[in-house]
Order: sequence, then structure tokens, then C-alpha cells
Amino acid sequence: MSRSIADVNAPRLVFDDAREGQAWLAEMSRRLEKRIPDAWFRERLLTAIHYEATRAGLDPQLVLGLVQVESGFKKYAISPVGARGLMQVMPFWVRSIGTPQHNLFDLTTNLRYGCTILRHYLNIERGNLYRALGRYNGSLGQPQYPNLVFGAMRAHWQWTPPARVQNASLKP
Repeated sequence: MSRSIADVNAPRLVFDDAREGQAWLAEMSRRLEKRIPDAWFRERLLTAIHYEATRAGLDPQLVLGLVQVESGFKKYAISPVGARGLMQVMPFWVRSIGTPQHNLFDLTTNLRYGCTILRHYLNIERGNLYRALGRYNGSLGQPQYPNLVFGAMRAHWQWTPPARVQNASLKP
């Protein structure tokens, strides 16, 4: 986990087809516009979510649902128990797997921690996303939190890539 946190590559969209990546970014940006009016920040956030989720082997739409439930896309959110940022990461994780210089209110740092932690719990739960989400939220065995995340994902963040355009110069 510490190695994942220490890797500081700049976020970028990770798609096999750049046009598909741009279509994803445009559609997700449109959906997020009411919550985050600043287009530059919105696209930076979406790019970071896609990159960090993909890097951790997670579905970016799931991470969008989780961020919606955890913080409502508020970068400086603090929970009553002290969880911080977009993915509501508890500060003890910085001591456990990071360095004192890590700021959980930094967009990329928070997403990197949150996605790494969720991947860790998914590994512990042998791929059971429902149980991993419960661990992430500290509500293992209770259906409310995983159901909220899945519900947000389905209602707001489902993504079906547009049909790929075939190269007209290639003929069967």
C-alpha cells in the first residue's frame, strides 16, 4: 500500500482510444456541472478520479458514486469522526501508509489514498465489493452504505462507451 501511495505520476485519462476518453470526460463533466461549475477544476477532478480508480483496478463510475456519497464532491469535507476530503480518508492512514507531508485535502492525494484503501479492502474480501465498501465505511455487514454507493453509481454515473467508429479504409 505504501508503494501505491508513493507513486506520484500525474493523473491522465487511461483509455485504449483517446476519443472514448474524451467522450467519457465530456459526459461525466456534463453530469457534474451543477455540483462543480468550474470547468477546469471539474475536468481535473474527473481525470484524477479516472486515473486513480483505473490504477487501483477499480471502476471509475464506482469511485464517482463513492465520492458522491462520502463528500458530495466537496474537496474540504470533514466528517464528524475526522475523515477528510473527497473520499473521506481517516488521518491515521497517512501515518500507516504515507508520509507526514501528505495532505488529505489535496485532490490527487485524497483520491490515491481512497482508491488504494478500497483496493486493499477488496483484496481482503476476495473481490466482494459489497463487503469491501462496508469495510471502507466502517459499516461491514450493514447494507445501507454499499447500497447508497451502488445506487449513486447507477443513478448518476453509469457509462456506456459510444460505438467505436470503424476505419473506413479497412474493408473486409
